[in-house]
Amino acid sequence: MHGQSAKERLKEELRKFLAVSSYLFVCFTVLLYYRSAILGGTGQDFTPLGTALVKSLVLGKFLLIGDAAAVGTRIRSGTLLQRILNRTVLLAALLAVLTIIEEVIVGMVHHLSPAAALAGFFGAALPEKIAGIFVMVLILLPLVAVTELRRAAGPSAWSRLLRSPPGGPP
Repeated sequence: MHGQSAKERLKEELRKFLAVSSYLFVCFTVLLYYRSAILGGTGQDFTPLGTALVKSLVLGKFLLIGDAAAVGTRIRSGTLLQRILNRTVLLAALLAVLTIIEEVIVGMVHHLSPAAALAGFFGAALPEKIAGIFVMVLILLPLVAVTELRRAAGPSAWSRLLRSPPGGPP
């Protein structure tokens, strides 16, 4: 990004944001449809796609903040696989912390104390929140892997690799 104009940097950041948020939106939509199918058997209907859109945009921005802060890139990793796993876990932790902060702020907007907002957030659904963190790790793993593989190969080699026939030379 060095040497780019502010307009070029903004364009690149917007492209990254849209790519990450689109990926997250697809993942969250699939999860919501899955949840809807499960709850449909109990007579409940649950498919708030607006929630998936907003959550994907917010978490997409959080991920770009994590990327700008170089979360997980300063840890020495012996292998590319270790770097991918370290970044995935640390980004999931960052998302968990930022999501908790977001819930406190939303609670305060609704005139709740931080303690009341946190109690409402965690409440009886703590196992669901922990499972959500594990699901987020699974969602982040391919995203981080592609990002790190692209960094390791270089943008031009990555582009050639994606455009070459399977089994052919990159």
